[in-house]
Order: sequence, then C-alpha cells, then structure tokens
Amino acid sequence: MVIDVHQHLWPEAFVDRLRARREPPYLDGWTLHTATEAPYDVDPAAHEVGKRVALEQDAGTTLAAVSLSSPLGVEELEDAELLAAWHDGAAEFPAPFRAWASVDVRQPDITGLEGLLRKGFLGVQLPAHVLGTPSAWEAQADLLRAAEQLGKPILVHPGTASRAETACWWAPVVDYTTQLQAAWWAWHAFGGRHTFPALRLCFVAAAGLAPVHHERLTARGGRLGTIDPNLYVDTSSYGPQGIDAVARVLGIDQVVHGTDRPYAGITDLRQGAAATAVIRHDNPHRLLFGAATPERGVQ
Repeated sequence: MVIDVHQHLWPEAFVDRLRARREPPYLDGWTLHTATEAPYDVDPAAHEVGKRVALEQDAGTTLAAVSLSSPLGVEELEDAELLAAWHDGAAEFPAPFRAWASVDVRQPDITGLEGLLRKGFLGVQLPAHVLGTPSAWEAQADLLRAAEQLGKPILVHPGTASRAETACWWAPVVDYTTQLQAAWWAWHAFGGRHTFPALRLCFVAAAGLAPVHHERLTARGGRLGTIDPNLYVDTSSYGPQGIDAVARVLGIDQVVHGTDRPYAGITDLRQGAAATAVIRHDNPHRLLFGAATPERGVQ
C-alpha cells in the first residue's frame, strides 16, 4: 500500500482556462508559457485521468495527493476563475486522487479555504518563494492557524523561478532548491513550532537538502534541537544518497513518499523493506491525517 503526497494532474477546466489566457501562465496548445522559464511542451497523456489512474493502480497507490504546480505562479495572479477551475476540477478526480488546496497568497480568502478543507481537500500548498524570510511566514499566520485548527497539513512547494535560463534543468536544480532551503530556515528562524505547535508541514524535494546543512548551523552558533515529529520532507527528485543524508539528520520517520509525477517517478531509495514501508505508507499517513498509523491496507 502506497501513499504519494506529491503529484500534479490538471483538470480539463483548468487546462481550458490556461488556454484562454494571453499572459503567463498560459497554454498554446500543449506548450506551457510561464513568466520566468523557457516554454515547456506538456505531455497530454500526463494529464489524462484514466491513464493516470491506471498508472497508480499498477504502482499499488492507495492515495495520490495532487496539487496546483506553484512554479506556474497562479497563487499570485489574483485570478479567481483560474483558482476555481483548479479546485472544482480537482474535487472531481476519482480515486486514488485527492487534492491539496491553493490560495491567493497576496489576499488569502481564509473563509473560502476553510470551506475547501472541510469539503475534503487534504491541506494547503504554499509556494516556497513567498516563505523565504521569518516575516514572510508571519504574514501567512492567519492561513497557517486555519490549517492547524482544522488539523490539516501544509505542503511547501517551489514557486516561480527568479530568472529564465536556456538550460531546462536550471530552475529545478538552482531556483527551486534555493527557495526550499530559504523557506526551511525561515520557518525555524520564525519560531514556527512555538507559534503553531500542532501544525504539520511537509517540504517537497527533501527541502532542497536543507536538513543536511544542520552541521553548518551548529558550526555557526545555531542549534538543531530535538526532532520535530510534525515536520516532514518528501523524497521527490532525490535518490539513495540524498534521502539517506536527510534521514540521518531528521530520522526516517520524517521522510515521506512523494514522486512529483508526471515530472519524476518512484525511486528505489535502498533503505530496506521496513524503512521503505514506513516512508511509503506510515509516515505519509501521519502527515496527511495526523492519526495513529492504521494497519496496512486500512485507509
């Protein structure tokens, strides 16, 4: 039984709305244009719901959590119709898919967000590039408090890249990891756990390997403190070396399975059968639902 906390799948209405736009982000056919990255040819099959359901069935996935991809920049557009197209379509996805909610981070509709969370959205995705300072986390306090009070987690995902480069790997390797590291350290500098003691958070892509730098934190006079049982990282885009290094700092119980499908897939982390089981099922269940881990096969 597998729970994947990090995937992307676009509803048809969301695709139509992107095609209707004339400014980034928009789709020209299946070519995606964003404000800061080179045009990207989207694979239509990656967003065919039936094919994706079959793919997850083959993988033994019991729950796949899909989100609005923050590098598009939708959370800062103030385009309510585009956000509504995402939420309305995502709410209709068949099993095993369920969705993360998104918000306009400039003027969050907290009441609307609470409604989405009560209707079955798993939690809230926030773009990392707007969380890169302690004051940025403080600015989202009302949103974070709403999620905490409803027992819903936060997914921190890379946001819009800061520059356009010709190399297709530049933004994922440089911009995205930098954003995640900044958001990770800003959460700690903000004292997020003191302010929100019960809030569960997950940083995708192993937080850009930020936990590995805790040795440097100590060397420069900082302090790691005890392991935070409500702070997680997902495995997307990393393999055995990266995840092993992160797990040595955070502990294996804070690592959750996330693929970033369709942009990446499942990787053998070479952690052994017992560790793989907790990464792919037990830990994701605790992140998403905060309850005691059910017996395998119980959802």
